[in-house]
Amino acid sequence: MEVLVHGGRDVRATLDGDVGDACVVACPPHPQHRGSRSDERLRAVSRALVDAGVDCLRIDYGPWAEGVGEVTDAINAVSHAHDELGYGRVGLFGYSFGGAVSLLAATECAADVRAVSVVAPADRLSSELDAVAAVKTLSIPLQVVAGRRDTTVEWERVAAAARERGGDVVELPADHFFVGQAGTVADRVGPFLVDALG
Repeated sequence: MEVLVHGGRDVRATLDGDVGDACVVACPPHPQHRGSRSDERLRAVSRALVDAGVDCLRIDYGPWAEGVGEVTDAINAVSHAHDELGYGRVGLFGYSFGGAVSLLAATECAADVRAVSVVAPADRLSSELDAVAAVKTLSIPLQVVAGRRDTTVEWERVAAAARERGGDVVELPADHFFVGQAGTVADRVGPFLVDALG
């Protein structure tokens, strides 16, 4: 189902599932590098969630806004899932750039987010948008999934901060793109979020 996310920016999304009581907002990779809600890692995680009875709202960001607008888009999507779509339990998921977006958004809407899982997360979007600092403020269940051969982003700092606060850190034998391993990623992310959302 196509969804227009409220919040003043042109944010389109696809809602996968039956509109139950739990939903995960999925944030794509960098929009200036063709990141979109159709990303194969987002689709794989969405299928795993839906198969387990949790809906997934895969978003496209609005016009490029240096990371600030994209974090706002994720915050607005969480609010939309709660207020407009009626979900009682909401989680966040993001891949790469979207991982940092998810962590930063979770700090701004912590009361509305039950858990966050990120795959190959960037450690920052800018000097002011620090995903590592965000991890240190979160008290909700947190998962970081990373490829050991990933040299595209500085995921290690995010993983270290997650370990320090007792988060679930999974390292897979992969690079940043998890080529041919989207299903493996989904097998780790899906159960974590399903369990965390109860």
